Amino acid sequence: MKAQTLGRIVLGGFMVTAGVLHLTTQRQEFQAQVPDWFPVDEDLTVVASGVVEIGLGAAFVALPKHRRTVGALLAAFFVAIFPGNIAQYVEGTDAFGLDTDRARLTRLFFQPVLVLVALWAGGLLGRRRPAVAEEQQREEVETGE
Repeated sequence: MKAQTLGRIVLGGFMVTAGVLHLTTQRQEFQAQVPDWFPVDEDLTVVASGVVEIGLGAAFVALPKHRRTVGALLAAFFVAIFPGNIAQYVEGTDAFGLDTDRARLTRLFFQPVLVLVALWAGGLLGRRRPAVAEEQQREEVETGE
């Protein structure tokens, strides 16, 4: 199994799991992470983001032909929720064991990693062979040369 495929499946599974937790046992923990300034009800925000996470995660796993689109959407989602992570640090909100400023600050450095993993697993990062080389390789395979 290709590393990108494994990454896509693992990240997709992680997202589905996180989304289900948004809707079930960890709902209050996620509510604590919604910034005070966010104009939408905390519970509605958590439910909506959980549904989005389930959808994106499931699509990342189940729709490999659309991995580039889903990877880009997932990266955009991680960027969109990043202000909430910053707010958790700035406001000093405890959630998920992040009960010190150091722990909350450290977490901020993982969000860009998630963005990069989503882009990489979606096939949006990395070296690409030129179209001419791909066509030549295809011809060699077809003709047996």
